[in-house]
Amino acid sequence: MPGSSDLMLLGKVTATHGIRGQLTVAPFSGECDTILSLPTVTLKGSDGRTESFDVERAAVHRNRVLLTLKGFSNINEVLHLVGRELFARRDQFPPLAEGEYYWCDLMGLSVVTDAGESLGRIVEIIATGSNDVYVVKGEGREYLIPALEDIVVCVDLDLGTMTVSPTEGLLDL
Repeated sequence: MPGSSDLMLLGKVTATHGIRGQLTVAPFSGECDTILSLPTVTLKGSDGRTESFDVERAAVHRNRVLLTLKGFSNINEVLHLVGRELFARRDQFPPLAEGEYYWCDLMGLSVVTDAGESLGRIVEIIATGSNDVYVVKGEGREYLIPALEDIVVCVDLDLGTMTVSPTEGLLDL
């Protein structure tokens, strides 16, 4: 599990919104709740430089987050922020219910079947609308594992593993 002060990538500033300095953020996880709860964000430009900002207001608009940063009230003041990636410290995330996990905590987990077969590591998570899909890369293979309770039987963040019980045909080529 990432450290509490580690910066986690949550989304990208895709555009401005209106003329009052709001930014439109596309969340990478497909959900907006984490970004809505943040008191501060860090934006990283294509040159690798980062800047931290206090959040004045955040709201959901069409599966995106409208973000207002303190100290900005005009579109011209935020144009240079469009295209930057949005990060936040892991310790700012709200707590989750039992059995729920943040994507950043699942990335890189080693995936094994309930029969002990190693499949590889989670390298990507795809939001499909009905359920997430874990992209697992192993030795010369890639598996698409749906995030369903009857398939994902155990997640152990301390051990860095996810145990799956694949249905018939799920692991076939």
